[in-house]
Amino acid sequence: MPKPVVAIVGRPNVGKSTIFNRIVGERVSIVEDIPGVTRDRIYSSGEWLTYDFNIIDTGGIDIGDEPFLEQIRQQAEIAIDEADVIIFMTNGREGVTASDEEVAKILYKTNKPVVLAVNKVDNPEMRDQIYDFYSLGFGEPFPISGSHGLGLGDLLDEVAKNFPKFEGDEYGEDVIKFSLIGRPNVGKSSLVNALLGEERVIVSDIEGTTRDAIDSPYKYNGQEYVIIDTAGMRKKGKVYETTEKYSVLRALRAIERSDVVLVILNGEEGIREQDKKIAGYAHESGRGVIIVVNKWDAVEKDEKTMKEFEANIRAHFLFLDYAPIVFLSAKTKKRIHTLIPVINSVSENHSMRVQTNVLNDVITDAVAMNPTPTHNGSRLKIFYTTQVAIKPPTFVVFVNDPELMHFSYERFLENRIRDAFGFEGTPIKIYGRQRK
Repeated sequence: MPKPVVAIVGRPNVGKSTIFNRIVGERVSIVEDIPGVTRDRIYSSGEWLTYDFNIIDTGGIDIGDEPFLEQIRQQAEIAIDEADVIIFMTNGREGVTASDEEVAKILYKTNKPVVLAVNKVDNPEMRDQIYDFYSLGFGEPFPISGSHGLGLGDLLDEVAKNFPKFEGDEYGEDVIKFSLIGRPNVGKSSLVNALLGEERVIVSDIEGTTRDAIDSPYKYNGQEYVIIDTAGMRKKGKVYETTEKYSVLRALRAIERSDVVLVILNGEEGIREQDKKIAGYAHESGRGVIIVVNKWDAVEKDEKTMKEFEANIRAHFLFLDYAPIVFLSAKTKKRIHTLIPVINSVSENHSMRVQTNVLNDVITDAVAMNPTPTHNGSRLKIFYTTQVAIKPPTFVVFVNDPELMHFSYERFLENRIRDAFGFEGTPIKIYGRQRK
């Protein structure tokens, strides 16, 4: 089920990034008292009550000829286009300005739910000043203080009321959904066409030909699949270009709808920094992941080339050490038959459940092999472990004190679980919880 998307929009220097960081819970956006500091859309995830959502921080919309203002305006307009709900941020200390009215004019045309927030209302005496903001035409203004965290609950309650009601999965449980992500022109659309055996997706050497996610139902050896092709992700600084209207967030939505994500690399060009950022989205999503090296036919090679390329991938993608690597050529269809069996295997591993008694035998043997760590004279005690979820496989380890479970020991337990049960292609989540 795709997460709803919230965009924070407003003129520069009204506190959008501060509110963004409050909602996300970490300092993702640059916060500085200089108008226009946030030049690119910044994406992250937030949660409120029972809702998970994606949130976009944007550069301020403003009028004038200052540097970057046209790009900032384009950024904000793209974010508006992608959002399900818009938070229109204003500044309570400065009142309604001409720039606020210009932003309002843009928002009138969106037909999207707009929640009006008046930031920098730091004390009760200032609340009388918010009534002027009714003139913007978006109903009740919500007074908040980003610096003190005041009023955010009421604001997010209103935002959540406007989330779209998504229906259940449009495809059956037995259907394997996989998406293809990667930089423009790595051959995603060619690979889709090669799998489908027809020219269903536009293929071009022009970057960014695929503008949106495209679903293609597909059946192979009795198994049903849905292939989700996505627009190539460009690095920041190019995202706002008009040819990249459907960008990172659309790909993130495709990832959220997938069971397995194929991270496509261009074997001819090698590994680029943007490849690692894109792969990071797949890893963080908790989906199964396969690294696919396309255009392998165009690579000059000998008997060592594939092993050397694989070693290079492992060195650059340390966080994806669990992901299998497939080499193929969509253009010539060489080795393309090797892909579907790997997708099936990763999907199965992503949904695997382990019996509790067998799991605890593995953990007991692991502790005997490598005793639990101590800290300040206290030793970690593991009482028992259970699997609480799939997609991805998630385990809870009941211990005497979760603070004693260092991430390195958590990693050790993950490796032992992988040694025992496989789980190739899927991330594993492990949580320490105190036994009551």
